[in-house]
Amino acid sequence: MNTFAIGGDLPVHRLGFGAMRLPTEPGPGREASIALVRRAVEIGITLIDTAHLYGGGANEELLAEALYPYPDDLVVTTKVGVVRTGDDWKYDARPESLRVQVDEGLRRLRVGRIELLQLHRLDPETPLADQLGALRELRDEGKIGRVGLSEVTVDELTRAREIVEIASVQNRYSLVDREYEAVLNACEAAGVAFLPWRPVLGAASNATAEIASVAQELGVTTAQVGLAWLLARSPVILPIPGTAKIAHLEENFAAAKVELTAEHLERLGS
Repeated sequence: MNTFAIGGDLPVHRLGFGAMRLPTEPGPGREASIALVRRAVEIGITLIDTAHLYGGGANEELLAEALYPYPDDLVVTTKVGVVRTGDDWKYDARPESLRVQVDEGLRRLRVGRIELLQLHRLDPETPLADQLGALRELRDEGKIGRVGLSEVTVDELTRAREIVEIASVQNRYSLVDREYEAVLNACEAAGVAFLPWRPVLGAASNATAEIASVAQELGVTTAQVGLAWLLARSPVILPIPGTAKIAHLEENFAAAKVELTAEHLERLGS
């Protein structure tokens, strides 16, 4: 199963791309970033993740420059809820602020509707009902299609789902970092997409002997083993590995074709 329908009605390829690491400053770096995201679409990636936090919107503008008008099957999801104040960033999910952030995201991405809008972090200074109530209103107005969360606990997810339908959760998770296992299990039970960020860094840089052994047997990289394990771990997992190099992009996407046997999964600790 290489696809998953976010929210039950938004199909995407389960291996997406996280745009956070892309250089956005004018020059060769930006030109390389534009070439990379265009290549991502060419090879079949249909889910690209960005955020207002990434360059204060510059990352969103880069994606629009590279890909607008967007292919019909491409989903560009962005995140709000963290804003700059002077030289610092802070949580800000007050309803009036979220409205401004969403409108700015719409303008930068050059769209009339953001199909998946994720709250980057819950704002501890704003009641949960106010934060998610504002996103529910924006959804009902047609400015966003579906609501997602990031870095939440099982209890926070449960309380959020009492306020608005939650289509996705984006928490840190990988083969070697399973702190949010319980959140993943809750998402799977509810049919909520789980977008692990930092899905391969641990597997690539802290590869255990067993991961390295499996990779050698299959003739693939440890990062590919990590991504293949995620895809096998749960049907709701949509990894979004990021890179600034086309070779790594293609390598990551090829992990969808890596087949781990039951014996491999047992050795990896599934």
